[in-house]
Amino acid sequence: MGEESTKDESTLTESSEVFGPVIDGTTLSYIEQKCIKIPDELGKWYGNQIRRLDLSFNHIRSLDGLEYFKDLEELILDSNQLDDSISFPVLNSLHTLILNKNQIKDVDILISKVKGHLPNVTYISLLGNIACPNELSDSQKDEEDYQRYRYYVIFKLPQLKFLDSRPVSVHEKKEAQRRGSYMRVAKPDSNLEESDEVKVLSTPYTPLPDSSREGLHKGSFGKCRYVYYGRHSEGNRFIRNNDL
Repeated sequence: MGEESTKDESTLTESSEVFGPVIDGTTLSYIEQKCIKIPDELGKWYGNQIRRLDLSFNHIRSLDGLEYFKDLEELILDSNQLDDSISFPVLNSLHTLILNKNQIKDVDILISKVKGHLPNVTYISLLGNIACPNELSDSQKDEEDYQRYRYYVIFKLPQLKFLDSRPVSVHEKKEAQRRGSYMRVAKPDSNLEESDEVKVLSTPYTPLPDSSREGLHKGSFGKCRYVYYGRHSEGNRFIRNNDL
């Protein structure tokens, strides 16, 4: 039993030198390691004791392995490659989720996953993602665009106390309740087939209703039974002889 314990500790030490995790009490930092996923060893060795996990500045595309950190309270994932396919395990203790500078585009998809798997989150930061419309993600966005986004996110996640770089104010909560549901950004239908799009773009524009194209509209051009005969025309009453 003692030999097995010694062997495990030796393996742990050697692996720690390879993977380079930094442990400080209940905090684990594993940054700038160029990993595309969470190494299984981190969860298996440290999952039960860790409350704060920092995986910033990697190339993480999947959160597989996060399920080992069942009592996690803070998760920091800045500067990775997480996108709309992001998937979370159920983490009831998590209250802080930092996702700055990733590749998340659809805030509705993220909100849905947070509500379903991270029910007690009160702090979210999405700066630097397309889903967060501010100057960090799009130079054409302004403070008004960003404020609408805040109202919408706060409306969908009313338990939030902090969003991005600033706390949620009492005024924002009231405004989110009042008009947050109308702040959702409309997106074009991604299911629109290319042939349909070309068809729409190639259809000639006309201001007339459809029926006019078939000659049924009252304003359509057609034959007229009235014929101009010359001197008895109404218009000739105003022509003088010297005008001829």
